Amino acid sequence: MAKFMYLFRSNPAAYRSMSPEQMQQTMKKWMDWKDSLEKNGHLKQLGERVDGTGKVVRGKAKAVTDGPYVEVKDSIQGHMFVEAKDMDQAVELSQGCPILDGDGSVEIRAIVSQ
Repeated sequence: MAKFMYLFRSNPAAYRSMSPEQMQQTMKKWMDWKDSLEKNGHLKQLGERVDGTGKVVRGKAKAVTDGPYVEVKDSIQGHMFVEAKDMDQAVELSQGCPILDGDGSVEIRAIVSQ
């Protein structure tokens, strides 16, 4: 089994426009998906949601700017680590992610072990 990181990206405005009922339904979908991954032995570390503010330090000059992004339509909202037999299975498992229902995305990155 290999380890993969899922990076969840979406437009933060999409969540701000949800009604309390829609937010509750979305959270239930997230919990059901997470529980399924956990039950089947794929969930290795549950990440936490990421705040939308931050700083970026860039280049040799170590210039600091507000960030982490300038004008983007989507940003990283959170992450988790999963185990799968290969990238194809990691992709398959990610397709149940509720972020996809709102045109978000799941970036899948293999963890390089040394």
